[in-house]
Amino acid sequence: MSNPQATWRLCWELSRIHTFPLGTALIFWPCAWGFTLAAYRTATTPDVLALHLFVMGIGSIFQHAAMCVINDICDVEYDRQVERTKSRPLPSGNLSMRSAMMFLTMLTAGTLFILSFASPLAFRVGLFGIFPLHALYPLMKRWTNWPQAWLGLAMNWGIFLAWAEMAEMRSYSTVSVLYAGAWAWTVVYDTIYGSQDKHDDVKAGVGSTAVVFGSWVRPALSLFALFFVAALTYTGVANHQGALYFTVSVGGAGLHLLWQVGTVDFDNPTDCQKKFRSNGALGLIVWLGIFLDYMTGTY
Repeated sequence: MSNPQATWRLCWELSRIHTFPLGTALIFWPCAWGFTLAAYRTATTPDVLALHLFVMGIGSIFQHAAMCVINDICDVEYDRQVERTKSRPLPSGNLSMRSAMMFLTMLTAGTLFILSFASPLAFRVGLFGIFPLHALYPLMKRWTNWPQAWLGLAMNWGIFLAWAEMAEMRSYSTVSVLYAGAWAWTVVYDTIYGSQDKHDDVKAGVGSTAVVFGSWVRPALSLFALFFVAALTYTGVANHQGALYFTVSVGGAGLHLLWQVGTVDFDNPTDCQKKFRSNGALGLIVWLGIFLDYMTGTY
């Protein structure tokens, strides 16, 4: 495409930056949970915590944008068969593959630059999040009917990065349980998201838990949601959190998931999109309880 302005506009659309904070928030909130839990555990001052959250917020924008671009590069042929995605820049032919690859290189370089400010341990942890976790996700729908399981590993890896940066070599058992719970949360919201395309996915031969669970999707997601709430509870006990955490983070997440999974219409794409988008608010609720507990200094 010869028009640079049009090319940048299409790259912007390709990276989903125009939908901010949707998607980016789902990478950022697990990072924020990890940082704030670690700050609570180590008595880190608010200014240091704020700086870490700011840098991770910028990094989450770059990471999510890069993930969207590599996903669309790998899925261009599949996206042409799905009604909701066939008009995107690559499958529609409006943006060249060369331009998309160049943009991906820029986004990856930006992500690595931001990651370079982390401690050596956190840098190594972050690199593992970039490759293989984020980089290989687009291929999972070709290899397994559970791509959401791999996505959960990638989207929540920031929990470990944050803990490595703030708590260094302290016990990882607490955040390992939180990571497992966040993984289950990702399966919930991405199965709801995938329900928008389940009929097209069957035709295209794309793996998805929305297809695997079939008529059992609500009971299945209820179990994943319950596990997430249980993991939040364990994390609070293990990290010696106070009443605000259990009331706001655990109670708020439980109520939100009860509404989300209990009322979603899996056959209505509009409602699926609405419930999927609401997970940004759920991430905020969980973080708010951790933060309020941290600010009251109950540890």
